[in-house]
Amino acid sequence: MRRPRGEGMPVYRPERTVTLPLLEREPELAAAAHAVDALCGPEPAGGLLVYRGAAGLGKTALLSEVRRLAAGRCVVWSARGAEAVAAGPFDLARQLFRSALSADDGASLLDARELLGDRYEIVGPALGIVPPGEQHADPQGVRDGLDAMVERLAGAHGPLLLLVDDAQWSDLETLSWLASFARRPGRGLPVLVVVAYRTEEAVGETEEYLRTLGTSARLLVTLRELTAEATADLTRTALGDAADGPFCREVWAVTGGNAYETVELLAKVRESGLSPVDEHASELRVLGASARGTGLIARLEELGPAATRFAWAAAVLGTDISLHLAVALAGMSHEEAAECAERLRTARILVGTDPLEFVHPLIAGAVYRAIPPAVRTAMHGLAAWAVSRSGRGAAAAAPHLLEVHPDGDPELVEQLREAAAEHLAVGAPDAARRCLERALLEPPLSSVRTLLLYELGCATLLTSPATTVSHLRAALDTQQLDDPLRVDVVFRLAQALTHNNQTGDAAHVVATEVARAPDGPARMRLQAAHFLWEGVQAIEEDGPDRSRRLARTASGLTGRDSTERVLLMLRAFDGTARGESAEEIVQIAERALTDGGLPTGVGWADTVWGFEPPALLGLSYAFADRLDRAETLFTEALRAFEISGWSGGHLAFAHALAGYVQRRRGRLADAEMYLRESLRLADRVGNGLPMHWDAACMLIDTLLARGHVEEAREAAEHYSFATPYSSSIVIPDAPSVRGRLLLALGRKREAIEELEAAGEALTARGRHNTVMAPWALDLARAVADDDPRRAAQLASYARDRAERFGTHTAIGAALCCAASLREGRARTDLLAQAVAHLEASPSRYELAVARVEYGIAAGFPAELACGLELAESCGADGLAERARTAMATRHAKR
Repeated sequence: MRRPRGEGMPVYRPERTVTLPLLEREPELAAAAHAVDALCGPEPAGGLLVYRGAAGLGKTALLSEVRRLAAGRCVVWSARGAEAVAAGPFDLARQLFRSALSADDGASLLDARELLGDRYEIVGPALGIVPPGEQHADPQGVRDGLDAMVERLAGAHGPLLLLVDDAQWSDLETLSWLASFARRPGRGLPVLVVVAYRTEEAVGETEEYLRTLGTSARLLVTLRELTAEATADLTRTALGDAADGPFCREVWAVTGGNAYETVELLAKVRESGLSPVDEHASELRVLGASARGTGLIARLEELGPAATRFAWAAAVLGTDISLHLAVALAGMSHEEAAECAERLRTARILVGTDPLEFVHPLIAGAVYRAIPPAVRTAMHGLAAWAVSRSGRGAAAAAPHLLEVHPDGDPELVEQLREAAAEHLAVGAPDAARRCLERALLEPPLSSVRTLLLYELGCATLLTSPATTVSHLRAALDTQQLDDPLRVDVVFRLAQALTHNNQTGDAAHVVATEVARAPDGPARMRLQAAHFLWEGVQAIEEDGPDRSRRLARTASGLTGRDSTERVLLMLRAFDGTARGESAEEIVQIAERALTDGGLPTGVGWADTVWGFEPPALLGLSYAFADRLDRAETLFTEALRAFEISGWSGGHLAFAHALAGYVQRRRGRLADAEMYLRESLRLADRVGNGLPMHWDAACMLIDTLLARGHVEEAREAAEHYSFATPYSSSIVIPDAPSVRGRLLLALGRKREAIEELEAAGEALTARGRHNTVMAPWALDLARAVADDDPRRAAQLASYARDRAERFGTHTAIGAALCCAASLREGRARTDLLAQAVAHLEASPSRYELAVARVEYGIAAGFPAELACGLELAESCGADGLAERARTAMATRHAKR
């Protein structure tokens, strides 16, 4: 309240209403104007601008100016975070693209199905246009779908301007997408994103995402308070030149240069008729207090209890305030609510009609914090009820449910579980986790608590294996799981342990459960799981014994159900790793299939068994020289994961498998492309994951085959491809590939140590496949000069094992190794045999090696030329150069 003036004192009123300029923001405005011009120019170019700073420094005003600059020149969509409640998953994304997805909006040029294409079922639930399904959506798949959608929108609408205000209150899912979108390769997309946020309220993961945005931005600006000079200019613009110096300085002192508070204070001065001179400067502090904090709340209370209650309801609801929900929450009639809304609009607290919105986030925050805590909690409970009654579902009500104090309410627990299920279906596992963790605090009934722990484990499986392990162990410890669910918990726990680089623990957990389970289908499934996690361990106590047990278990199986088929897949891979007859391995593998394809229940996207069994089956075919069958399986994996929207670790692994088939075919450039894409996809998921080991190992092996030794070294350093190795097996054998790399780098002593250790570990485990783990071939060459006898023994071992395995690729490679240790006629005879075998194999690179070496050893120009042509077609640049050098040398001698 301002103090009373004496009678007869003149009231000062400026003659006209003015729009206040944005002062001391000239560089920011110039950059925005340049960005908008680039976006709307003849060759549209997008980008990212980020404005950050404390509350009230003009971020919202800057975004409004950017909108004005773009008006009529491009499509502008916007979204805004709210302080009152945590935003639901993809809430800001829904705000941004509401117009594009609304069939009733003239701005929509594409039907939603046309817009989202084959990602409609994946992205649609996240955007609220498709009901959530039962399957968990992969968060990366949803982000990729949003990327594709924006590309199509830009193609349909032309340049797009996306404005995000108060991003510090954004939902994490939208922020995660924006951060990845900002880093995406290719700068030609005509989309300009402008983000504004408060630095002091950005914490935790939100701060990390916003920092990522800042590093990707073409402009990152931290706004500062207005100077005294700028405040004086604003004051005179608003109140006229009559505003004297002392009055202007007091405006600056009262507001501290805060742009929002300055504008609000000047508006109060105009409304009050206060003359802007030194004599009245002391009244500014009273007027300023009414625009913020307790002063603002006092001004709100002057509007009456009904208006205050309606403002509270609006503050609890956050942004995009539905009049219907506000009426229900405030407990008044529509007529009374309309009257309250009008009073709040007149007082510059609310704007709009339906939906309503606060004039400024600072006002919304002040009103929300002014609600007595107990009342605020109760109102969130009412808001959850009202949202649920409106038909928007448990997920929409969840932000309010999270604010309600625990009170042992079973109904609230069920609502939170339902909300978590919806969150998982839209690709928001973190939001699901928050709901389930809150449900645990209620607390739930003991039987429900077990289910909650299980659901928590499922929610975090793809995003946090360590968290998953903790929850699933806790679920097992309750001893309240029925047998089928307990088996599922154990299997998922083993998966999580493996993904967390604890493969030995995974095998132990399953073994313990097998020992306690009675005979029957559940026990057989557990036994299959035990064989799986034992078999993919990098280190095993008694591999031969496990292989014998697996062989006995699988010997009489016909593949009558999914468990039997999985056991057959595991038996095929175990036989492959041991170097048993490839022909017999293929016969076992065929029994695991149905009409040549993966059976129902053991598909790539199957959540009961996971992708590991079909991956091991495909690798068994690949090493058995059945590359067509392997490629069909791995292409099916790519398609299955893409259809399911699994764009994270699953798709990364599928690209690695597809790349390795190309490596085995000798299409080295194609293999490198697939493997680099695999690593790019894996990098988006996290660092140091098991999928990195396989893709990095395959890439290094491929680069060495290409002769790109320096690139292989760089990849090894980038992905820490050295001891300690992954706790899971790596394909091809990681120590063998590292030994080969060290040899290529000239680090012979280290290479010999690495290869010797690999051989000792593999032979002790009974694994003798010389293609999967070529340690003996490289070690023989490495020790040949210093210990030819040992080299011969190693070559003999490799040849014997290759002949037992029986593939032309394995035998041809072993013959090449043996030839490298011999001279004269013996060398050429062995190389001739190698060429004959490799001509019958699908491995073109290995054939190219044999032909080049045979041409050099025998002095056959035609054979050497044939080898050169084949090396060039494979992309084996190093081998091709060796062939050219040999041809040039021979020509020079002639």
